[in-house]
Amino acid sequence: MAKVEQKQVIVNEIKEKLEKATSAVLVDARGLTVEQDTKLRKLLREAGVDYKVYKNTMMNFAVQGTQYEGLKDYFEGPSAIAICYEDPTVAASILNKYMKDAKALEFKAGVIEGTCYDAKGMSVIADIPSRDVLLSRLLQKRSLRLPRLN
Repeated sequence: MAKVEQKQVIVNEIKEKLEKATSAVLVDARGLTVEQDTKLRKLLREAGVDYKVYKNTMMNFAVQGTQYEGLKDYFEGPSAIAICYEDPTVAASILNKYMKDAKALEFKAGVIEGTCYDAKGMSVIADIPSRDVLLSRLLQKRSLRLPRLN
């Protein structure tokens, strides 16, 4: 298989994942130990998030013409991408919590439901509770106000 064909397979793989995704978070994981990286990958996998390191040029080709095109400005240096398919904030939340212990891990940017955010924006998004947590809080507050039936 020619090199161009091999690269096209990778670009297509990324595109297929992004077509199904609700969000994608770009991080710089340079400096993580193997143990830290393994633990992070496990946490993300358990949450249903795809996390992988791709070459920036491959990701650049894959995002062209998609809602993730805003990420192309951040494809510098080593990049890993976390792709969510359900709750759009789950990857950002997991990564943000993990960053508290692993100082080497940093947000670069992310796209949440079609809107591109820089590293600061991703930090704010990461602090938003998940949809399930927000719904449970809403239900708790509503149940406190409802009269009890005997």
